[in-house]
Amino acid sequence: IVGCCHCPRLVAHREHIAHVKVARHREEDYWGKPVPPFGDPDAKILILGLAPAAHGGNRTGRSFTGDPSGDWLFGALHRAGFASQPTSTSSNDGLSLNDVYITNAVRCAPPDNKPNPDEKLACRPFLVKELELMQEVRVVIPLGKFAFDAYLQTRSAPRPTFGHGNTCLLDGGVTLLSSYHPSRQNTQTGKLTLQMLDDIFLAAKELIADGNPDKR
Repeated sequence: IVGCCHCPRLVAHREHIAHVKVARHREEDYWGKPVPPFGDPDAKILILGLAPAAHGGNRTGRSFTGDPSGDWLFGALHRAGFASQPTSTSSNDGLSLNDVYITNAVRCAPPDNKPNPDEKLACRPFLVKELELMQEVRVVIPLGKFAFDAYLQTRSAPRPTFGHGNTCLLDGGVTLLSSYHPSRQNTQTGKLTLQMLDDIFLAAKELIADGNPDKR
């Protein structure tokens, strides 16, 4: 993943951002490459984001790290017992995840946070391979409609309707549990609240506990 240069537009953008930077991070070294997944390799819950943030994952080298979306996501994961701490500021901040694995539909930061269809397609083999390797996954949580569609395009499955909190049991015993993305647009307008996000991970916790009485 880290060595991929398949999409010229994404390569140019991620490297430009890493060179120009933003004033508040001017003294930092940016990652500026595709962002690899992060989390528990034996996880039962897979979280699928859209793409790394230009000054978040593209800077730190870890998704949802060093940006406001990550504050919401890891805060909720910590409250649910899946994360060792409620913040994610750098790739070496000591954060660890239990039973959760985080990846993205697109691995490079895209211009305006909008990958094009060819870029999503180019990244799909990475997601397919991850899903093949993650044999313990029982719940997939796509953050937003883009990630929701990207996940369903990896498999032959019913086409459920996206909506926050919607669930669909897919072949293989995997439950698709949809969530709005914790973007500033959603959190600042109240489309997504802390309680709504907490409810997603409490639901996920109950879903994986159904197959393991010890985790109830």
